[in-house]
Amino acid sequence: LSEIRAPSSRGAGSLSSSTLERLKGFVCPSEPQGRGPLGPGNAGGGSEDADGGPEDAGVSVTSAPCGISKSGYTPLEQQYLQIKEQHKDALLAVECGYKYRFFGEDAEKAAKQLNIFCHLDHNFMTCSIPTHRLYVHVRRLVSQGYKVGVVKQTETSAIKASGANKNTLFTRQLSALYTKSTLVGEDVNPVHSLVDVEEGECDVVTDPPESYLLCLSETWDKPRKQLTIGLVAVQPSTGDVLLDCFVDGSTRCELEGRVLKVNPAEILVPSDLSDSSHRLLQSIVTASVQAGDGVRIEKRESAQFDFASAMNTVTEFYCHTQDSGSRPLSSIASLESPVVCCLGPLIHYLTEFNLQRVLLSFRHLSCESDGMVLSAPTLRNLEILTNQTDGGTKGSLLWVLDHTHTLFGRRLMRKWVSQPLKDAQSICERQGAVCEILESDSVTLPSVRALLFRLPDLERGVCSIYHKKCSTQEFYLISSSLSRLGVELQALLPSIQSQLSSSLLRGLLLDTPELLAPAHNFLKVLNEKAAKSGDKRELFCDLSGFPVLQERRVEIQSVLTEIQDHRTEVRYTLRTPTLDYVRVSGQEFLIEVKNSMVSVVPSDWVKISSTKAVSRYQSPYLIGRCRSLSQLREQLLIDSQKEWTNFLHQFGEYYHTMKKAVGNLATVDCLFSLAEVAKQRNYYRQIVIRDGRHPVIDLLMGEHTQYVPNNTELQGDGRRTLIITGPNMGGKSSYIRQVALVSIMAQVGSYVPATEARLGILDGIYTRMGASDSIYKGRSTFMEELTEASEIITRATERSLVILDELGRGTSTHDGIAIAYATLEYFIRDVKSLTLFVTHYPPLCELEKVYPLHVGNFHMAFLLNEPDIGSKLSPGQSVQPEFITFLYQLTEGAAGQSYGLNVARLAEIPEAVLHIAARKAQELKNIVDARRYTYKDTHCPKQWDTLSAEQSND
Repeated sequence: LSEIRAPSSRGAGSLSSSTLERLKGFVCPSEPQGRGPLGPGNAGGGSEDADGGPEDAGVSVTSAPCGISKSGYTPLEQQYLQIKEQHKDALLAVECGYKYRFFGEDAEKAAKQLNIFCHLDHNFMTCSIPTHRLYVHVRRLVSQGYKVGVVKQTETSAIKASGANKNTLFTRQLSALYTKSTLVGEDVNPVHSLVDVEEGECDVVTDPPESYLLCLSETWDKPRKQLTIGLVAVQPSTGDVLLDCFVDGSTRCELEGRVLKVNPAEILVPSDLSDSSHRLLQSIVTASVQAGDGVRIEKRESAQFDFASAMNTVTEFYCHTQDSGSRPLSSIASLESPVVCCLGPLIHYLTEFNLQRVLLSFRHLSCESDGMVLSAPTLRNLEILTNQTDGGTKGSLLWVLDHTHTLFGRRLMRKWVSQPLKDAQSICERQGAVCEILESDSVTLPSVRALLFRLPDLERGVCSIYHKKCSTQEFYLISSSLSRLGVELQALLPSIQSQLSSSLLRGLLLDTPELLAPAHNFLKVLNEKAAKSGDKRELFCDLSGFPVLQERRVEIQSVLTEIQDHRTEVRYTLRTPTLDYVRVSGQEFLIEVKNSMVSVVPSDWVKISSTKAVSRYQSPYLIGRCRSLSQLREQLLIDSQKEWTNFLHQFGEYYHTMKKAVGNLATVDCLFSLAEVAKQRNYYRQIVIRDGRHPVIDLLMGEHTQYVPNNTELQGDGRRTLIITGPNMGGKSSYIRQVALVSIMAQVGSYVPATEARLGILDGIYTRMGASDSIYKGRSTFMEELTEASEIITRATERSLVILDELGRGTSTHDGIAIAYATLEYFIRDVKSLTLFVTHYPPLCELEKVYPLHVGNFHMAFLLNEPDIGSKLSPGQSVQPEFITFLYQLTEGAAGQSYGLNVARLAEIPEAVLHIAARKAQELKNIVDARRYTYKDTHCPKQWDTLSAEQSND
């Protein structure tokens, strides 16, 4: 062990601390002179691979140990180090026969995450996994944030044995890299079973609905003191590419909102990213880890994000890449410079994974003319995509609306919910389609919906084919599903044309069969049995279009004929007219002879195997022919792989057509989902709200518990602001959330939980709710509160819905009232937005007198059982806290108190504490009342009393 710790004296190289711990107590045997304890062939026993052993755990992941000369490594170790030098940030899984092996620190990390054994072999620590379980282990490592590289052998044994380099190491090269956002390929997406594809009996490894790679760049304009952020989000597995460019402030509120909408699995950033953005992303990563799925952040050289460098990369990429449906270079050049600064590094990054083709077409993530703006606080506070309890989907608006049956439909529904429509015609089209699904008696629509059941993820499958990373099993599954859908929709065309009136549904269903038609032509070329089993040598039925494979088959058949003809000579030699070849343990063309007849076997025949009864031989002629046959079969497999890749390329020419067809099916699935929601929950069409309900609470409570509905009426030229007061836990926050969610559902195109609703189109919803600090941003609770309020003041318009819940409560009473009053008055007088303002400050209710046409006071109704207490308290008199019965009904007029002691009782605060609090509250109320009466007797009444009984209670 002392020799290991001092590697310079024996040339062993430095070992990591974890390896040293494993070697404590290990006694090295005596070695020949001049050989170190970890020299080749000594430590850890012999290797199981013909190529040589793996690596010493002390070898750095970035360079070879300086203490060992190049000749000290086995050939496999040298090969590994050469590949590792080019991919220092990846864990490399190296194919060695029937297993994949990890070396050095890669092995230690992999063994820890995969819970497998790691041991010292030659110069390296090593661990291994079986080849047929590669996809499982790669996914487990990737899920922990690692980049994993798969290194495969590029030579086959039979061809190598016949070549001049037959005694050298198998050549290997990196065949694929994988991260959380780039899990595309047959190594990580196997189809385990295709027993009955037509009935949907398949088992496909599926990814989470979203696995976006997000790249962002920052551009600082010094004269304007303005930060512009460029953003490109790519989902390589589905082909979605989203672009955006926007101005953001120090809070990074705009960036946060977009990250929450995209929900990336991986984020690509420059090394010189600003501290504010870094802190925001770090907080998102922390939250994702707590939710069980951490976001991976990849830092790249900042030089790649420079506009000049990025523009050169983008220009070269789009000039030299020809693809149907791709963007012309002129449209790329017209992009904002911050977006170009993102595209350049993304091209570099995706090229490493051979996924760069996905960048040939894209759309904008957000455009204020297309969709409603939902800020980051709104997404969180209204729990639109995830709940605030555990970060899961259950309890969110998305959970309420998502009744889709396909994975690609689920992804589209998330986009609809996160970016509702603003165009009235589009909203009406969706609602019209939902209406027809609900009210139509046609049998066509149920037939269409039945087609969507048990479908594989067609969107990912088509994109996998486009990347030419698809297995034969997956291709057959996807192409047969597309072909079946095309045929069955084609049969429904007459009834669709005659029975459906919705222009949206008709357009989607009438276009799709023609778009899917090419799938059938590709499917009929394949041998179904070979496709399901993954046999590429027998994959194509008709070889007329594959002359290379046809020629190779002829050569193989010729050799097989020669081998069969050789039987005549064998039978004559052994004097056995009925003798035939046997196959044992996968070895073909063996001549089986009883041991009693061994004497007649020629001396130049080679014994292959034997038992107590028989011996098996091959003649020299057979050995030569079998060697040629193996070489031809391996060459056929290589040729078949090339033809398979070309076949996938031909299918890829229809990628955009197929993607459009799958998009149509996803839209139909989402429309059926909205109809299902409306049917189950008795929702109504249109967007004043009568008998409105909170969609999530209503669903969680179930049918047996009645949710109290409420009315809402907001008018831009009339009463556009509601000041809502009332007791704590009286339902104020649920009510304001209800109004916002109903508005979002309406603009998504869904029916809403109300008996009647009429609502103008909103351009955005902005919320300020809850109380929490942001330690990662260095902001206190009150600072966070006012920062969010500032963002709303800046961005809201007269067509926005603004929700402010208890603004100003994080500071002293006077300051809080002043801030809340000034902010609310600004929204009433200047912004003129539709506003719901929840407060416990009664002075704010005076704004109704100032702006009687635009402001209304409301409270959540309740019943009060208040003990009869005189105006004066005797020293020993006991005071009981009031008891409140909540009615959860929005009622006109302001509430005089908030009755916080009732909530204290519900929270099971000890009775002794409650009695003291009730007595103190009554004392303060009496003092304030006395001051108020004295003041009014000696002065003119003021519009605004600066202190109230409620403030004293606070």
